[in-house]
Amino acid sequence: MSAESSLLGAAGEHFVMSELLRRGFIAALAPQGVPNADIVVTDLVGDKLCTIQVKSRRAIGSDGGWHMKPKHASLIGERLFYCFVDFGLSPEVRPEIFLLPSSKVAEVINSSHLSWLSTLGKRGQKRNDSNVRRLIPDYSNSYLGTQNPFPKGWMDIYKNAWHLLGLQPNDDEMAI
Repeated sequence: MSAESSLLGAAGEHFVMSELLRRGFIAALAPQGVPNADIVVTDLVGDKLCTIQVKSRRAIGSDGGWHMKPKHASLIGERLFYCFVDFGLSPEVRPEIFLLPSSKVAEVINSSHLSWLSTLGKRGQKRNDSNVRRLIPDYSNSYLGTQNPFPKGWMDIYKNAWHLLGLQPNDDEMAI
């Protein structure tokens, strides 16, 4: 992993932490090396706990998506969520956060990857499986000839979807 991508990942984690804290949640970075969680979140009483994995990107590349691995296609937990952070083109752009349950991420990764594998490559060849997966905001090019369950805009309902955490913020939820 390059220093630039490490910094971007750290920026994403801290940005999500900041947003959680601003909303009155108790949130802390998970210890370094924890495989499936970047942030641990709870309410004031400690009755409800969830974990968040953060994926960050800048507006480079053609598909507007985030890198994923095969493990994300089967990593499902009732209290595991993903925050996909899009930092845009420059530091002056307000980042966007899409908060998805791990079950939805697994569904999208599985479905889109199987669809991609079933289409032919650029030269008409059968595609080889790999360790690369992408979560993207528009899978129109991946579902050629079939109904696309994840068209452009499918992620919009997950933008700033903090309510999906199922936690009550401490005191009144702070306005953004």
